[in-house]
Amino acid sequence: MSYAVSESLQTAVYGALVADATVSNLVGGDIYDAVPSGALPSVYIALGEEKVRDHSTKTASGALHDLSVDIHSDMAGFQTAKTLAGAVCDALIDADLALSRGVLTSLNFRFARARKGISPDQRVINLTFRAFVMDI
Repeated sequence: MSYAVSESLQTAVYGALVADATVSNLVGGDIYDAVPSGALPSVYIALGEEKVRDHSTKTASGALHDLSVDIHSDMAGFQTAKTLAGAVCDALIDADLALSRGVLTSLNFRFARARKGISPDQRVINLTFRAFVMDI
């Protein structure tokens, strides 16, 4: 097992979100790996946590990546955040992403958590996806 494919996977996921027309219409270019300091847009996407474990075979090195894509909204209610979360799922589930290193075998939805944030109107939805990659 190797963590070496992780950067390539993250780049491909980010690229898929930026390139998706529906996601772009909902959030513009407000898709971040590192959330900037200062005033934030009212709706944005942040790449979140990742948990990786070995899934190698006797002949190939592989890993399962559970990765999070977080939706943030300061709009009242969950409707805006859930609409964007649906678009993110449409863009990523079973996506055929080309990696600069390794091969993506599958990308599936695992679970989501919708919660209220710190301020009364803030909403956060954490989407977790599972990617199976082989380092070939």
